[in-house]
Amino acid sequence: MASTKKNSKAVWMIMEELLEVDNIDEALDGFISTLVKTLKSEAGAIWILNKKTDLLHCMFNVGPLDLTDMIIENGRGLEGRVTQSASKVFAPHVEGDSDYELSCFDERGFTVTSAICVPLTTPNDVFGCIMVANRQDGDLYSREDVTLCNQMASLVAATIEEKGLVPEDTGDKEVIVSVNNLTKEYAGGSNIKGALRGINLDIYKNELLVILGESGCGKGTLFNLIGGLDEPSKGSVMVEGRELSALSDHELSKYRRKYLGFVFSEHNLMPNLTALENIRFAAELVDYPLMPEEALSMVKLSELADNYPEQMTIEEGQRVSIARAIVKKPRLILADEPTAGLDCKSGTELLEIIEKVVRSQGATVMMITHNSEIAKMADRVVKLRSGRIKSIRRNIHPIAAKELEW
Repeated sequence: MASTKKNSKAVWMIMEELLEVDNIDEALDGFISTLVKTLKSEAGAIWILNKKTDLLHCMFNVGPLDLTDMIIENGRGLEGRVTQSASKVFAPHVEGDSDYELSCFDERGFTVTSAICVPLTTPNDVFGCIMVANRQDGDLYSREDVTLCNQMASLVAATIEEKGLVPEDTGDKEVIVSVNNLTKEYAGGSNIKGALRGINLDIYKNELLVILGESGCGKGTLFNLIGGLDEPSKGSVMVEGRELSALSDHELSKYRRKYLGFVFSEHNLMPNLTALENIRFAAELVDYPLMPEEALSMVKLSELADNYPEQMTIEEGQRVSIARAIVKKPRLILADEPTAGLDCKSGTELLEIIEKVVRSQGATVMMITHNSEIAKMADRVVKLRSGRIKSIRRNIHPIAAKELEW
């Protein structure tokens, strides 16, 4: 009886999510997170079918692996088989179960021992599938769990049909940073505290990636490790095939100067230099920079070229900080809470500049924030909790920065 009440509550929660949340990407992300939590699972994913290409795209996933880059042929693997046949697979014991065949979780190194995979269908169509895997408590999935998955899948499929969601065929994406089993531990008295606990994540060329989470979740530690400002306890950060921990101090310094652009929550401008001089100083670090005046114009502050940091507002200082980052034409911009201390109007204007840099210059931006509203403009959103990846979603329709409200 208790389980039935729990499942009914979960269905109502999902109905409210789908009906009340304006952003469908956020609603579907909330759906798979609620389903995984209700069924006490280790992992889960939503796959959506692009009927023009007959390809399945992993749009949302919960668990230790990043599947959001995966695109598979309809019919391939467990997920493709369920979508193509519109028939569920219930495998309480994977080993020796003839109905089970390897899923994409298995392909990425996550061993599935128990699984439910149900199609997303309406009376007239099939949109993809939902999968959950491995109960955390070691118990087996039940028929009641399958019923819950089917009920929820019906709600999601109806929503997808109503919204007309079709994932874009993005093709092969270039990975510029690959984080593998990244762990960072700190000594705290007699205890060892983990800031990051086995993070696996790829970052792609020309994407806006938002790392979302509350204070203490590990966002800043991830920022520092990718930025070459700290070293991991275990695991690796690979940048275009080179492991950061294997670089010499000189090579790391060159990596930070030439490859990266930093935007911090406080602008950290040199107080004895004007706005233009701060930008010119950064431009001198690379071989082929933008003209400093052009970078200042891009952030709409040409009139403040001769102003010193103490003569600027918080927002103006942050704009100059962005100009200082983009003047180097970096491959990757790391932005740490760039809207901290700003109201919505000032914050969204700042984000519009970052948005323009991604779209016009081909740069990649990894932005860490605790503001969930900002996640709506991202190509992908990674949620961290207690040093682990809680979920990853790919926004089907990122909204423009100017439309954000908080």
